[in-house]
Amino acid sequence: MDLNIELNEQEAQPVLCIRAKTPFDELPILIGESYRKIAEYMAELGEPPACAPYTAYYNLDMLDLDVEMGFPVAKPLPGKDDIKPGEVPAGKYVSCMYKGPYGMMEKTYVEIFRWMEEKGLEPAGAYYEYYYNAPNEVPDSELLTRISIPVK
Repeated sequence: MDLNIELNEQEAQPVLCIRAKTPFDELPILIGESYRKIAEYMAELGEPPACAPYTAYYNLDMLDLDVEMGFPVAKPLPGKDDIKPGEVPAGKYVSCMYKGPYGMMEKTYVEIFRWMEEKGLEPAGAYYEYYYNAPNEVPDSELLTRISIPVK
């Protein structure tokens, strides 16, 4: 697998987000509903997203995932109901652009962790997936997802 894995320094990024727990099989519905709610609220505020929407994974317990769905924004914005202001923390991140079906990303994660181990890097927080398009827009083989993992 020929991946373009990179190590970059990233500034803190303000976001509007919803954090929730869910079993893996209900995740697609939760992500869709959360993005819709946040996008509608951002439209009310007249604020466009600063980048692609993301989902952050705070654990990998497939029966009880702790996830955060959000949109990066240009400046800190107020929350509303279950939509909270937050940030993707500043720091060093290992990232890689993945192209293909969501269900096939595991091999890419394995390669990223192998690369990190070779470089002496350890994960240091939630794993982020930024979604540059969606299954209702392109075939699964054309889905673009940037995987970004904070490291120490």
